[in-house]
Amino acid sequence: MVANPTGIDPNVAPSGVGCVECGEVDGWWVHLRRCAQCGHIGCCDSSPAQHASAHAAATGHPLIRSFEPGESWFYSFETQEMYDGPELAPPQHHPIEQSAPGPADRVPQDWRSHIH
Repeated sequence: MVANPTGIDPNVAPSGVGCVECGEVDGWWVHLRRCAQCGHIGCCDSSPAQHASAHAAATGHPLIRSFEPGESWFYSFETQEMYDGPELAPPQHHPIEQSAPGPADRVPQDWRSHIH
């Protein structure tokens, strides 16, 4: 892992507890990722809609951090490398009781056939 890259704002809170775009269209996700620069929560590249990487491409914010409980890694879409980084503004992850994939009431029974 590479040490603390630029493009991280540790003072910005996450945008919510679920993928912003999936929430707007009743979508679902496999795992959540947090933009390290602006706090946008998007779904991972295994998810059907891949909103975290779409956000990075649209905004030029290449660094994400996992928004899953027990995970604190950073990743750059630009360099395709993992990074160590600072503690970000809370919360560090989605609520423990929130399912992954989620949200539970929107995940199809055949969800595995929809992932990348």
